[in-house]
Amino acid sequence: MTVTDWLLDSEPAIRWQVMRDLTGEPDAEIAAERARVAHEGWGARLLALQGGDGQWAGGTHFPAVTVLKGYQPWTATSFSLMLLRQLGVLPSDERVRGAIALVRENSKWEHDGQDFFDGEVEPCINGMAVAIGAYFGEDVRGIVDRLLTEQLEDGGWNCEAENGSTRGSFNSTIAVLEGLLEYERAVGAVPEVTAVRERAHEYLLERHLMRRLSDGDIANNHWLQFSFPTRWHYDVLRALDYLRAARVTPDDRMAEAIQLVESKRGEDGRWALENTHLGDVHFDMEDGDGEPSRWNTLRAMRVLNWYRG
Repeated sequence: MTVTDWLLDSEPAIRWQVMRDLTGEPDAEIAAERARVAHEGWGARLLALQGGDGQWAGGTHFPAVTVLKGYQPWTATSFSLMLLRQLGVLPSDERVRGAIALVRENSKWEHDGQDFFDGEVEPCINGMAVAIGAYFGEDVRGIVDRLLTEQLEDGGWNCEAENGSTRGSFNSTIAVLEGLLEYERAVGAVPEVTAVRERAHEYLLERHLMRRLSDGDIANNHWLQFSFPTRWHYDVLRALDYLRAARVTPDDRMAEAIQLVESKRGEDGRWALENTHLGDVHFDMEDGDGEPSRWNTLRAMRVLNWYRG
């Protein structure tokens, strides 16, 4: 069995992305496979876990009850919606539209009771809210306008800016970038949004996606390990997959990151899951750290294809 066959021998959420990004199937076949995500496998399971109050696990960013003490849980509404977006459920699906309507009507941020699609105050959380809202067809321009004013001098964002930080954070910046890209996908190119994203691309690229600008050292060794879902955490593969999706022209500043991706390919052509971010989850999608990962393999392969042109 080839690596591609192994990827296709999986869930609809994996298969439709393999068909789009690796095998180049006809649009109609990709669309038909994608339509299955909301009704089979992980997507259907996740949608079924939404409560009658419109929330997952009884909360917007934090569940009503935490089981695994000492770790941030991943079962609340924001992270559940982010995963549904990553799985690629069709926003037009009737079941999905009903789920989003319940969120719009009922889900409030714990920070100060703001409506979900109005966002709250931290740019990392607001980046997630924009990505989710734009993907599912909600009006998130108010959050976008706020994020445009919060870009720091170095081109990044930082959730600690309200506490005086003046330097960008990789974690916050990638979340905002993903949100702003999803917004422009939804509404079309917006010059002021594009300009802000391009400044933030330079923030990442000047640092070779992993290094401190001050001394050139690796900023965080965890960023060299590839997890999925990434939750709020930055890593090099997440950054490369964003740059691919944003159609950024590859340049030499990505070379080290690309070499890292290539170095992690196993002898069987697959990539392993690494650095799973511990916390309560609805269900596992893979076999655990050190085991072959369809998500990491799919993302690594499409990144390498993009970089090589």
